Amino acid sequence: MAKISGLGMTTLSVDDATGTPRDIRNDVTNFDIATPRATQDTTGVDKSAMERLLLLADASGTLTGVVNPSANRAHAVLSTVSSTSVARTITMTVGGVTLANECVITDYGVKRAASGELTYDAPFALADGTVPTWT
Repeated sequence: MAKISGLGMTTLSVDDATGTPRDIRNDVTNFDIATPRATQDTTGVDKSAMERLLLLADASGTLTGVVNPSANRAHAVLSTVSSTSVARTITMTVGGVTLANECVITDYGVKRAASGELTYDAPFALADGTVPTWT
């Protein structure tokens, strides 16, 4: 497989509050996602360098985009974050590889810039203990 860009995402969907996946690619302008592993320091006093064990896996990130109040678009999907306590599947596919995780979205922050832009940030974190894996 050749190197790829982030252009032309084939999937970026987020479940709405009822669990229905909604394609919000057109409303997301950028995102970040991290899949870190916790570590445990196991360095004995007999060592001159760090020793560590890998522990639990995690995933977190933020979706950023333009507010779109149309039905089943980003605003409709994310505006219910404050009034519903449900995990949501976030699925991303680019270049034939997919990452799908059950996540909690912790905020839907809308901001209006001095220039008039109306954008949002929606931070998320892993919800169900399933190791995040690109397939």
